[in-house]
Amino acid sequence: MRDIRVAVVGGGPAGIYAADILTKAYPNASVDVIERLPAPYGLVRYGVAPDHPRIKEIIKALHRVLSQPQIRFLGNVDYGTDLKMSDLRRFYDAVIFSTGAMADRPLDIPGVDLPGSYGAADFVSWYDGHPDVPREWPLEAKEVAVVGAGNVALDVARMLVKTADEQLTTEIPANVYDGLKANACTDVHVFARRGPAQIKFSPMELRELSHSPNVDVIVHPEGFEIDEAGQEAINSSKQTKMVVNTLLKYVETEPTGAPHRIHIHMCQSPVEILGDGKVEAFRTERTELVDGSARGTGETTDWPVQAVYRAVGYLSSPLVDLPFDHQAGVIPNEAGRVIDMDGNHQPGTYVTGWIKRGPVGLIGHTKSDASQTIDCLLEDVDSLQPAEVSDPDAIVQHLVERGVEVTSWEDWGRLDAHEMALGEEQGRLRVKVVPREEMVSRSRG
Repeated sequence: MRDIRVAVVGGGPAGIYAADILTKAYPNASVDVIERLPAPYGLVRYGVAPDHPRIKEIIKALHRVLSQPQIRFLGNVDYGTDLKMSDLRRFYDAVIFSTGAMADRPLDIPGVDLPGSYGAADFVSWYDGHPDVPREWPLEAKEVAVVGAGNVALDVARMLVKTADEQLTTEIPANVYDGLKANACTDVHVFARRGPAQIKFSPMELRELSHSPNVDVIVHPEGFEIDEAGQEAINSSKQTKMVVNTLLKYVETEPTGAPHRIHIHMCQSPVEILGDGKVEAFRTERTELVDGSARGTGETTDWPVQAVYRAVGYLSSPLVDLPFDHQAGVIPNEAGRVIDMDGNHQPGTYVTGWIKRGPVGLIGHTKSDASQTIDCLLEDVDSLQPAEVSDPDAIVQHLVERGVEVTSWEDWGRLDAHEMALGEEQGRLRVKVVPREEMVSRSRG
């Protein structure tokens, strides 16, 4: 069994799972997890809503993986800027890309570029304290439209109507609290193209909408349509049945008069964002279901809103020196082996997670995805081109010589402890540090 050195580019769940599976299956492997942010955990730290601490429990498992001696964390290193493919080829036998998906999938309707039209991913990055986005977010809109029928749409809606003080039990930084404190929103309208049996909400997320005493959830009966395909989905899926039953309860529940409201509208397809120099209304078309698909009826409605959030999916970004399928938003691959434009495998180059299969599925689904990729890598071990430089410290020296302030696993431990100390002062578990420079300096103690 030969020794191999592998780089995993991307320090979120997909990359960490791949490192764990590889080192357990192949004891002679050592793995560097290379992350462009100074902190690990990717989507769990910067994509999960702060009022969902249960989901963040996965961090405990990811922490155990990154603590293993065969795995090394190299943070604050940006592939394409600080490292090129030729560098990775020089220092590693194989490379696994797990860079995920952080951009918004486009919504191709007129008016989408009007001021007041926002991508949900950008809003999520703001309220999660991502270091590379602006510190302020415009929250002057009183009535807001959210386009989408998944959990991100619910996260956005919930964050827009829950009071800032309700978020003080979470890890939100001061700039996010101040922004939410000034939020003028009273009504959020969530629009889904299809009916209740096709909606992609998870039951838990949907039920949580009503947990705030300051929020009424109003599911409008118009468009509450279940066709034959929908009924089959209800009969065959416990989760779908739970979602439909929860929606029915909301339909039957009288509003309490709470100061904020989330309205859910089904069978409404986005048509146009209207406004003169800014968002002033959102136009939808009523749809009808045909074999589970939505078909337009020609009946349109203009909803008076001052902001629109597009939560129609995430999209991965192209990577330097790698092929990219812009339509699917993935790096072309076969079971995790990267393939070029001619369909040939790129030796020693692999992908896992959303950059491999698209932004679908929950965090737990990335384990089986990573297993498939690692199986391919292990099949290829004997044919992998050995790294030109085998010294593990050489890559760090290379980065330091280029002026990169690399953060280590020990550095993350210091930043982690600092954030938890900030939280303890306020009776919270953690308060995030937002500026990248401060993250790095706190990491260095």
